[in-house]
Amino acid sequence: MRIGELSERTGTPRRLLRYYEEQRLILPDRCTNGYRTYDERSVDRVMQIRGLLDAGLPTRIIKQILPCLDKPRAIHFADATPEMIATLEDERDRMAERIRFLTRNRDAITEYLDAVRGADRPDAAPEASTAS
Repeated sequence: MRIGELSERTGTPRRLLRYYEEQRLILPDRCTNGYRTYDERSVDRVMQIRGLLDAGLPTRIIKQILPCLDKPRAIHFADATPEMIATLEDERDRMAERIRFLTRNRDAITEYLDAVRGADRPDAAPEASTAS
């Protein structure tokens, strides 16, 4: 696929895709006419990159860990610095906190929807209100 299709499928501007290429986060093939071509795996790769950037990881660390995302059982960094390890631990902890927060919000929305749907049913008995 060409850069326009990758941009469309990932919701990532072409300029940002070119930046990922410049940072060697994605490696497109080149046609004889110089056009970039991307394989199907590039869609997942771009989504991984965006997720890691959204989590606050810098591109230099993303570049180091991307190869491990394809083979999670073969993770080994010969050049892992204490800074990199600390950064990854901090990011893991931030992600875990965000997951807890999102899970709590998802559960609250589910309870609300269940209550609303229950109230919409003509045969539903009124529920007692509980304080959280």
